[in-house]
Amino acid sequence: MFFEKQVKDLMIPISDYAVTSPEKTLKDAVLEMRKIYCEVETGSCTEAGHRTSMVLDSDGKLVGILDFQSILKVLIPEIAGRLSEKLAALSVSVAFAEADAADLDEARAGFKKRVLKNTETKVAAIMLKIKGKIDCDASLLDALKMMHRNKITVIPVFEKDKIIGVLRDSDLFLAIASVLTE
Repeated sequence: MFFEKQVKDLMIPISDYAVTSPEKTLKDAVLEMRKIYCEVETGSCTEAGHRTSMVLDSDGKLVGILDFQSILKVLIPEIAGRLSEKLAALSVSVAFAEADAADLDEARAGFKKRVLKNTETKVAAIMLKIKGKIDCDASLLDALKMMHRNKITVIPVFEKDKIIGVLRDSDLFLAIASVLTE
């Protein structure tokens, strides 16, 4: 039953989760996330894939979290980035939009080149601050409250001072939904 379980009963072990380091480039981090998100060997991706990566320093200490939104803000700033990045990217986009159809291939090539250039950004520059962490022996209800209070979708799970896993909002949702069939 949901109310009797602890965080450790639902968490994903850190060994099965996407991890990266602050020194890596966004390109490396995205490729690592893709390996966990998708079964690259079989070519299939699922909705249950991990949408975040835990950022660990060389000592294995959690220093940040990388998520899809922060990645997209860097890769495609005209959509989700900061104002200065949006303006710079949009000026390029407007120039291409004003060009004739013959320039569309050049526009696509320019977009791809810009995205690839942005993948050289270091993870440390865009990782999110940790808004909460939870002990592996905590109740699922405590985890749910923490997620709601901090407006987060994942909680790093600790045993003493060591990260041992991750609890996602989707894991909690499924656990709550299972109550309906009990």
